[in-house]
Amino acid sequence: MASVTSRCSGLLLQDLRPGLAGLRSRSPPPSSSRVHLRRCRRRPRTLSCVAPPDSAEPKTDEQQVKAELGEEKAQPSSSTPQEAAVDPPVPDRGLNRRIAVLTTLAAVGLFGSQRLQLGGFSLKDLAANAVPYEEALSNGKPTVVEFYADWCEVCRELAPDIYKIEQQYKDRINFVMLNVDNTKWEQELDEFGVEGIPHFAFLDKEGNEEGNVVGKLPRQYFLDNVVSLASGDPTIPHARAVGQYSSAEFRKVHQVADPRSHG
Repeated sequence: MASVTSRCSGLLLQDLRPGLAGLRSRSPPPSSSRVHLRRCRRRPRTLSCVAPPDSAEPKTDEQQVKAELGEEKAQPSSSTPQEAAVDPPVPDRGLNRRIAVLTTLAAVGLFGSQRLQLGGFSLKDLAANAVPYEEALSNGKPTVVEFYADWCEVCRELAPDIYKIEQQYKDRINFVMLNVDNTKWEQELDEFGVEGIPHFAFLDKEGNEEGNVVGKLPRQYFLDNVVSLASGDPTIPHARAVGQYSSAEFRKVHQVADPRSHG
């Protein structure tokens, strides 16, 4: 009887195993496995450590060097009061005197060189040695009339060349100088149309104007006209030429003590 019962139970188990296997596969996992899966899905929390206020992070070598340099700049200069109280250097009086002497010598040398360029003559000297205007109109020679002023820079600059040419041709040509500051020559200023100085008017033997040259021009312009006058040519090569000049409107008019003066 017992053997029959065991056989029956064995058959029943064999019949039930497939069903039990399906139930096992369909049954949900135990609660402990769910809890384990949920814990695996959660992201771990990050922990941050807050340093206490009195704690300081260690500095790197670069930060340490910058901090030391900043402290050095912030520190005041370590100069002692004795160094700060050093008296300023006393000026060398001997050196100042030597500079003053050299400056004076340079000024004298410059003045002397200008005098040498003029052959030892100034504009006033040239005017004093010039032929009087009335005489030039009556002696039968060609004439060069220069209208000038002592304050005229261009007149002073051209004076050396005019002087050299005058010394070469003074026996054949009259060289006349008329100061535009002299009220005596108001009529001549209007007659020759003087607007700028120096103004050179070239006259033939009869006193007729053949042309004029105004202002700073090459020396050859003036020389060509003088040679033409000395040769008796009917015309001059440069009948009308204008260069850099000083305006006659700025002339300093003054009365002349001697009305016979041609200066």
